[in-house]
Amino acid sequence: MIKIGEYNTLSIIRETDHGLFLEDRDGNEVLLPNRYVPEDYKIWDDIEVFVYLDNEERPVAVTDKPYITKGEFAVLRCNQVAKIGAFLDWGMLKELFCPFKEQAFKMKKGGWYLVYCYLDEETGRLVASSKTSRFLDNSELTVNQYDEVDLIVSHPSDIGMNVIVNKKHLGLIYTNNIHRDLSVGDKLKGVVKKIRQGNKLDITIGQIGYRSIEPNAKFILEALDDNNGFINLTDKSSPDAIKDLLQMSKKAFKKAIGNLYKQRQIEIKEDGIYLSNRSH
Repeated sequence: MIKIGEYNTLSIIRETDHGLFLEDRDGNEVLLPNRYVPEDYKIWDDIEVFVYLDNEERPVAVTDKPYITKGEFAVLRCNQVAKIGAFLDWGMLKELFCPFKEQAFKMKKGGWYLVYCYLDEETGRLVASSKTSRFLDNSELTVNQYDEVDLIVSHPSDIGMNVIVNKKHLGLIYTNNIHRDLSVGDKLKGVVKKIRQGNKLDITIGQIGYRSIEPNAKFILEALDDNNGFINLTDKSSPDAIKDLLQMSKKAFKKAIGNLYKQRQIEIKEDGIYLSNRSH
């Protein structure tokens, strides 16, 4: 089956005045117009193409690389706004349509918007939506605490920045865990810091490598994250001070910070422990 909105590897089966006809394993055909025909080719060669609907609503194959494909998120520029909706630049000859009903905020010409691309089942067309949260689902999580995840910055909130987690879930980075400038659409790595009631995901930025760290060290890293990267403890702190703040013995504390220091995840100074810049 030839998939609309995706890359397809198809076989060249014949030449015509309009271009090359390509075929999938089930015998379905699509035209590769002359403007996309490679200089050197042979009948029955395989070629990778992107397939979408042209201006006449016919499936067409192209060798252009779109900025977004079906099931993906990307930040796109609005080229124009018409009576029926907005048209976005996605690197293709035919612009990507975003209906008014799919706009979280009314789009304006020249603006940049984070959108999700999906196939409209009624029309068979690829459509964009800036209501990205409705394409995310936390009812059944595919991630666990301390997993390293791929993030896309979604939109700010009063307490931090919402992020798309592994293109499936919605997560939140709290303001006190943000130590760099973030813009909507930024792609970065993060860690699932905590899973709250209702499958709400707390995310921290960076590849901390929690899985390789013993539990007390993980707890110290969480405490650092919760306190803007600093805690007022050192290996010379009293057992009571350590217990009050971290609920662990001084022996366990010293072992944990020793491991973190060796891994260059923390810096130990006279006034306390700092989260290393290498962790962000």
